[in-house]
Amino acid sequence: MTRKRIAILGSTGSIGINTLKVIEAFPDKFKVVALTACNNVRLLEKQIRQFKPEYVAVGQNRINDLRKRTSLSSRQIFDVTTQIEELVSLKCVDVVVLAIRGSIALWPFLAAVRSGKVIAPANKEAIVMAGHIIMKEAKRHRATIVPVDSEQSAIFQCLQGVDRQDVRKIYLTASGGPLKDVRRTKFDTLSVKQILAHPRWKMGKKITVDSATLMNKGLEIIEARWLFDMPIKNIDVVIHPEAIIHSMIALKDGSILAQLSTTDMRIPIQVALGFPRRLESKLPALDLFKVGPLTFEKPDEKKFPALSLCREVGRKEGTLPGVLNAANEVAVEAFLRGALSFTGIYRTVEKVVRKHDNVASADLKEIQSADSWARREARETIKN
Repeated sequence: MTRKRIAILGSTGSIGINTLKVIEAFPDKFKVVALTACNNVRLLEKQIRQFKPEYVAVGQNRINDLRKRTSLSSRQIFDVTTQIEELVSLKCVDVVVLAIRGSIALWPFLAAVRSGKVIAPANKEAIVMAGHIIMKEAKRHRATIVPVDSEQSAIFQCLQGVDRQDVRKIYLTASGGPLKDVRRTKFDTLSVKQILAHPRWKMGKKITVDSATLMNKGLEIIEARWLFDMPIKNIDVVIHPEAIIHSMIALKDGSILAQLSTTDMRIPIQVALGFPRRLESKLPALDLFKVGPLTFEKPDEKKFPALSLCREVGRKEGTLPGVLNAANEVAVEAFLRGALSFTGIYRTVEKVVRKHDNVASADLKEIQSADSWARREARETIKN
């Protein structure tokens, strides 16, 4: 069997590191051909020595340093800012793992889609911004999108072999985040460190803050709308603190299909890399006799208003989802550096969204323009 050739965009982040662990566990199935990183060049060097990729991409100011410290030639090192689309389009790449966060992932995502690759995205922002374009291009170029985020992976798995016309509803599960049992009046008394203390997952700072506001679930609603061609009104969020069921689909005959597993990101990564085949897992299987009770709650949307805002934005489509995403990125960055209160994140995003003149059926240029406008507007809102 020919090994699948993998490019990992963001190999030094948590998803990238876990992807390399999966590849390491299946050396006869996968081969690393490309790695990219922005700042963590020291870890990237270790990854290069262990996995020996044919190509890497780093920031322009790190290229010479990396060339001196490794055996890679100048033709093997790309500028991560200007040449990443070229890298993902290389013929030697079969699967692109999109493990970079934020809206900057849109362009390599589209390049991979237009090259007919298998794309394993752990990035929801690109699809939130331009889901209608990405999915149209994926169909046109026969690209395959197998999501890595645990919730979207769960839905993807549940849908295999199911006629889409039989699907009535999608249920996205959420652990509830670090603030599930904290009164909203206490939100602004918590430190950044306390907000970042997620009870279930060890993630990057931005996504952990999004988990605390439940903005991540709101963005996932919009993402699922495009990934699975499901109307926003048929996508619900369920608080499931045990994080054993990763998401579910409800069928028109009353049945519910769910995907259960231990809380380990290597499982959805392995599913994406191995698709359409299942690989013999080397990870601990879920022990149903030790799981205990599973509980489900409705989210408190007065306490976490980001969910309602995301639904509204998702229904309107156009440039509005990109505006919401961009404003949220700026607001979260401001919160992390101490320039904005926790509840100020939502207030900032809502204000920018309300101010935007939506462009329906937007093209890439209009989406990019709206993204830039939202960032400027969010910064101005925070400053004032």
